[in-house]
Amino acid sequence: MKKIEAIIKPFKLDEVKESLQNIGIQGLTVTEIKGFGRQKGHTELYRGAEYIVDFLPKIKIELIVDDSIAPQVIEEIIKSSKTGKIGDGKIFVTEISQVIRIRTGEEGSDAL
Repeated sequence: MKKIEAIIKPFKLDEVKESLQNIGIQGLTVTEIKGFGRQKGHTELYRGAEYIVDFLPKIKIELIVDDSIAPQVIEEIIKSSKTGKIGDGKIFVTEISQVIRIRTGEEGSDAL
């Protein structure tokens, strides 16, 4: 099993969610986060004062999938979140050794 974490632009969330649902993904976790990478933020003007916004709003999507569909999930996330501009985000893939559904006690792929 793989854990896929994707950091994307907030306005791309609906597109990503819809494309993942279309390939059969039934659950994911979404968190509103802030961060910066190469884009390093920007300056804004508020009540005549200029200030630096260095942590930009982002969305973090997390999901656990079987090894067999991980490449397809990654491809869908890239396809539906890419704008071609700086700040599109990143995808992190890690190995998961165990998953347990608390309610039923199911383990492994059955718990997904």
